[in-house]
Amino acid sequence: MTRERRRGWWLARVALVWLACGAASLSAQSVRITPLARGEHVLVTFELSDAYTDQLRAAIESGLTATFTYDVELRRATPLWVDRTIDVARVAASVTFDNLTRRYQVSITRDGRVEESWVTEDEGAVRRAVTVFSRLPLFSTRKLEPNAEYYIRVKARTRPHNVLFFLPWDRDGALGSATFTFLPQ
Repeated sequence: MTRERRRGWWLARVALVWLACGAASLSAQSVRITPLARGEHVLVTFELSDAYTDQLRAAIESGLTATFTYDVELRRATPLWVDRTIDVARVAASVTFDNLTRRYQVSITRDGRVEESWVTEDEGAVRRAVTVFSRLPLFSTRKLEPNAEYYIRVKARTRPHNVLFFLPWDRDGALGSATFTFLPQ
């Protein structure tokens, strides 16, 4: 085997190990979801675990704006066909650190509209604000059929992320889903 060929095999092995490590880091992140149909709304609670890493913390403290984007879908499973999407919502949480004042600026948006914005010095509060969302009234129950089974699917992405620019897929996303049966009150 020539020297160039051995070098090529070595680089291929290193790339394979690097991709495998990236896949392992993706599986470490998971989205926990709890849907609850109450009154006229489907209330969605979700949490992205292990997303606020030391690398992301360092990027935020360097002054970069970090954005956590959650694409939330209300879907109904259909046999022998593609599941039907009933409704979609996007929730985003952005955080920027001001090095001069040592404070975090946090903004929460829903479908492009700013819902909340505040300034804090507490990093723990920032971590919770961008990764934990409780009882968000994202969907109306008017579109749901009684006694039918639905599910909520959440795809979470962070920016900045640690993927090389030439990879054609999103390794830094996390996905989760949870089912519920709509029982009108």
